[in-house]
Amino acid sequence: MVIGFDAKRIFHNRTGLGNYSRDLVRIMCSRYADNSYLLYNPKMAKQKLFEHSSSNIIEVLPRDWFHRKFRGIWRQRAVCRDLIRDGVELFHGLTGEIPVGIRKLKIPVVVTIHDLIFLRYPKFYTFFDYKIHSMKSRYAVNNSDIVVVVSEQTRRDVIDFYGVSPEKVKVIYQGCQDVFSERFSREEIKTTLSKHGLPDNYILNVGTIEERKNILKGIMAIKETNYNMVIVGSETKYTQLIKEYIVANKMDSRVFFPKKIPSHELAMIYQGASLFLYPSLFEGFGIPIIEALYSGTPVITTVGGCFSEAGGPFSKYVDPENVEDIRVMIEEVHNNEPLRTEMIVEGEKYVQRFNTEYIGKSVNDLYQELIEQAQ
Repeated sequence: MVIGFDAKRIFHNRTGLGNYSRDLVRIMCSRYADNSYLLYNPKMAKQKLFEHSSSNIIEVLPRDWFHRKFRGIWRQRAVCRDLIRDGVELFHGLTGEIPVGIRKLKIPVVVTIHDLIFLRYPKFYTFFDYKIHSMKSRYAVNNSDIVVVVSEQTRRDVIDFYGVSPEKVKVIYQGCQDVFSERFSREEIKTTLSKHGLPDNYILNVGTIEERKNILKGIMAIKETNYNMVIVGSETKYTQLIKEYIVANKMDSRVFFPKKIPSHELAMIYQGASLFLYPSLFEGFGIPIIEALYSGTPVITTVGGCFSEAGGPFSKYVDPENVEDIRVMIEEVHNNEPLRTEMIVEGEKYVQRFNTEYIGKSVNDLYQELIEQAQ
């Protein structure tokens, strides 16, 4: 099979959408090496976020000066001509959008929708971003053969918001990078913590530091305790609100914001944490929860939504708006060793359902089925 991918975020996005896209291509390339994977990238990357040595992965850039200059036009429309010339048999929009006019090519089209947070919580978006996300997402859903979603929660949202047939929407869960299932020595972990000026004992939170992720409530929950917190993620305006609270409550020595953490060091920081706290208000899935479970770290996250899909029956769930509820659960997990052990052991068992074998087979089977139907 010759598979084409929208590869913008593979080469240019460090966070969730980029990680999903890179991981999926790596899984497919390693497990189904007979296929060819064409990565349509609108411009050369300044930093090497994606490296490979496989001959079956081909990066495709705009070929003429006009589209190198106006790369948005190429990615959103003109790339269709390249798909025809390159013999692409199926196109997969990995991050919620597909080129305009692709249906005319008569090849199967798949799109992955990660979440519809912009429809559920438009207050977290500017008016312009809300409109752009809405337009691209609706077009992609209506003009694809199959919509892949990363959770049952997102599946329900796609069906409810866009009124599409349930048969068109297929759940294929996300996994995470293999490094999070590696095991590091205590000395390696201590060296990494020391490098970034982090304490030996801490609660961990990972993800973009934005209002929807709600970590300020977690900081409020530990205010009257002796616990430390490490927060790893890109900063937004919401971060300033958090830092003002920290200063006002004299918590400067207990809350840490390490920067520029590579994946293998982040895996060690996960493994060094006493627990992982994720009081997000809403997610499409919640990859950091999976990373924590693979790392053998107990998880406290939000009740309802997609969180139990990622966290499983042995993680703990709280009302993310209730600071006291969060505090009590933190204390319970810290102080009950049999409970901690059960959460770690059973969490590691549960998370195996998100392994690369499952993801690769599910995606490859879908591609094969669609291409065979199109012939």
